[in-house]
Amino acid sequence: MSLTMHRGHMSTSTLNKALPERGNPRLFAFVSLVNSAGRGAFLTCSALYFTHIVGLSLWELGVGLTIAGVAGLFAGVPFGYLADRRGPRETASALLALSAVTSVSFMFVSSFVAFVAASCLFALLERGGSAARQATLAAVLEKSQAVTTRAYLRAVANIGMAVGTGLAGIALALDSRPYYIAVLAFNSVALAVCSLLMLRLPKTGVIPPKRVDEPRLVVLRDRPYATVALINFVMMLQFQILDIALPLWVARHTTAPRSIIAALILFNTVAVVLLQVRVSKKIGDIASAVRWWRISGFILFGACFLFSLSANGSPLFACVMLALAAILHVYAELLQSAASWVFSFDLAPEGRHGQYQGFFNTGLSFSDMVAPVVLIPLAVEGGSLGWLALGAIFIGAGLAAAPAVRWAVNSREAAAGIQNVAV
Repeated sequence: MSLTMHRGHMSTSTLNKALPERGNPRLFAFVSLVNSAGRGAFLTCSALYFTHIVGLSLWELGVGLTIAGVAGLFAGVPFGYLADRRGPRETASALLALSAVTSVSFMFVSSFVAFVAASCLFALLERGGSAARQATLAAVLEKSQAVTTRAYLRAVANIGMAVGTGLAGIALALDSRPYYIAVLAFNSVALAVCSLLMLRLPKTGVIPPKRVDEPRLVVLRDRPYATVALINFVMMLQFQILDIALPLWVARHTTAPRSIIAALILFNTVAVVLLQVRVSKKIGDIASAVRWWRISGFILFGACFLFSLSANGSPLFACVMLALAAILHVYAELLQSAASWVFSFDLAPEGRHGQYQGFFNTGLSFSDMVAPVVLIPLAVEGGSLGWLALGAIFIGAGLAAAPAVRWAVNSREAAAGIQNVAV
């Protein structure tokens, strides 16, 4: 779209519609853009940096990242609790600043032990910082802004990841230590900028001291909320289909050209950027979230069914099935993401968003760890029946949300003395 002087007013209006509301939502979007650009550059180069430049073996790289992943898995709740007690804005800013310093430390890693130590610390700070930012989001935004703003953040994050990946491609092409170091420096600067930007948000309050009879990490005792989060963990396996299952499936079981893998991943990224906000606007409360969550489970089953059909027939037929499956998959992904944001925010008690968001968002780390041992046996080695079994899991998770959410709503309303509202 060209921006010309004589149509400046129209262009500005159009641009504003493509961005979150001015003020806190737009500032959050900028934080997301900068943070994801640095992260995208780092993730793209990290494997080659640690193996080609630092000299780690593939085994050492894999073991180190697994250990760091486990460390990150347990970071959200305690750091979220810290955010609730010390202020989410201040905690998020501090953790981003510490992440920037830790990113610098990767430049000086020269052994496996140092790599594991730096990776674990970085994972702890990153997952803890994410929990604190989500708590800040809940604290400074109106409830009606939360889901739409998170939709914008997800769209902007995809743009940032693409920008970071593109910048990292330069370092990969030149393949020498100074260029990899430049990528690490870029990520550190991006984190430092985000730390400063967080302080431009309004100062957030802290929760009062806990009652004597209240557990320190109350979210771990909240079984209804934990059940909803567990269902979300299962549904989040769908995020790994394009990254793990699809490439292996296309290469081993279909006659489609392997280049279609990149095309489908690119399509998914573009669709999220263009459609996440629009789709999210139809999901604004618990009742609509439950309904569309259920629908997303059935749509994912349809995507799995079409993926399974791609193993039969000509290359053209395989490509058509894969394309149709990708369309269903991304639509279900958009619905599930928006519905999960409603669950995570609306079912959490006020003043406890740090630890509650930290716990709910642990699902991303959980899916990263579990996805390979679920998707490869089912969707790759299990053939067409394996895809159908995977789709059945998504249907089950889609149907399980309604009773789990009802339990969580009833529990929250009973604690507050509010009459139950059907979901």
